[in-house]
Amino acid sequence: MSQRQVLQVFEQYQKARTQFVQTVAELATRPQNIETLQNAGVLSLLRPLLLDVVPTIQQTSALALGRLANYNDDLAEAVVKGDILPQLVYSLAEQNRFYKKAAAFVLRAVAKHSPQLAQSIVDCGAVDMLVICLEDFDPGVKEAAAWALGCVARHNAELSQAVVDAGAVPLLVLCIQEPEIALKRIAASALSDLSKHSPELAQTVVDAGAIAHLAQMILNPDAKLKRQVLSALSQIAKHSVDLAEMVVEAEIFPVVLTCLKDPDEYVKKNSATLIREIARHTPELSQLIVNAGGVAAVIDCIGNCKGNVRLPGIMMLGYVAAHSENLAMAVIISKGVPQLAICLSEEAEDHIKAAAAWSLGQIGRHTPEHARAVAVANVLPKLLSLYMDTESSEDLQVKAKKALKNILQKCTHLPALEPLLHDAPPNILKHVVGQFSKVLPHDSKARRLFVTSGGLKKIQEISADPGSPLQEYINTINNCYPEEIVRYYSPGYSQTLLERVDHYQPVLS
Repeated sequence: MSQRQVLQVFEQYQKARTQFVQTVAELATRPQNIETLQNAGVLSLLRPLLLDVVPTIQQTSALALGRLANYNDDLAEAVVKGDILPQLVYSLAEQNRFYKKAAAFVLRAVAKHSPQLAQSIVDCGAVDMLVICLEDFDPGVKEAAAWALGCVARHNAELSQAVVDAGAVPLLVLCIQEPEIALKRIAASALSDLSKHSPELAQTVVDAGAIAHLAQMILNPDAKLKRQVLSALSQIAKHSVDLAEMVVEAEIFPVVLTCLKDPDEYVKKNSATLIREIARHTPELSQLIVNAGGVAAVIDCIGNCKGNVRLPGIMMLGYVAAHSENLAMAVIISKGVPQLAICLSEEAEDHIKAAAAWSLGQIGRHTPEHARAVAVANVLPKLLSLYMDTESSEDLQVKAKKALKNILQKCTHLPALEPLLHDAPPNILKHVVGQFSKVLPHDSKARRLFVTSGGLKKIQEISADPGSPLQEYINTINNCYPEEIVRYYSPGYSQTLLERVDHYQPVLS
């Protein structure tokens, strides 16, 4: 065989390898092909090509493996068991930028599925190599490495700590200062994943100077970057008062309130989440948000969106109101109650209704004035129906019942209470009757209305155990009226009168 023929054979072999990896990489983009590729044993065929002498074959085989591993955890597990990770880690240090990106993609695709698979990335030494890639000259390599590290960190505190211990945090903070928007996004996302698990991890991110750089990007025009920045700040602020105060001190107010009007739904949701995480800690932080116009801005935001986007805003109002009478009144003055009542009525998801019920309970539980503000929004019958509805989730029933009791125990606005006399079950009814027993002895106009509206008649129809609190309340109410009026409205009294007519002997002249 001549030299030329030998070269032709090698050329054909290279073309065949190239065509094979390119075809597999292409086929792996379509879900319907994945099972066939897996059954054909494609992973074991790709593995030796990671060490091919031709760089493009190496890169394309890594890309194909990444796409396969990305598809489901079974394939990711097969990549781990196929002993492919050590080859990728070895090559990360040696190969060009194209291969590094492809290798980081495989590591990310494996790590994202579960803590166990992410742990396999740590165990094979990939995290240290990925951190080295964060210092690469090429922004695409940094981005791929940051993404993979974020996928490792997102699962739990132990995996996040492994990323921290490898020295990733200062380099990720440098990455958010790079000019490339895509790199900023991924680095901010990784910092968010690192911060979320514990106060100590969040403090590590803060100590690296992340807050100031994140805060400066709140008004960046790129919506996807804003989402990640707001998420990272939320994950830092949620852990403690000190961390929340550090976020506030970066002068995020009133700037962050503009994000509540952003066209992007996730930006709205993440900004409301950030405000919620700050508000929940102390009355002082909630007051700061009120002073900045945050309560009114969140209420407007709730009115302009639907579904889960509303949820953090709904909860934020409850956290603010829970702290004190004055803060609850700030929510009332900003017209928060009607907006929460709308959420309670029109939202389909039980967990959103439960949040609205909880927040209304936090607003109404302080004083009769607070309870009245909630009651006049016709919230009480709705809470009662949600509590009694067998289709409601257990959490919604619990939250609706608790809110109802919180509001009822302070409510002295009798017109709002009266419909509940007819519909409430005994465990709620006692709170309703209890409020009438507090108000009627001191209000003659209310006593008259209670008779004409049918309230007194309804009270006589309630059966209560002798000596029970409910019976005591009924006795107190009955003592507000002449005995003959009480008797007149008692069940069976009309029959007694008729019997007296039957037995009455007229006096004949």
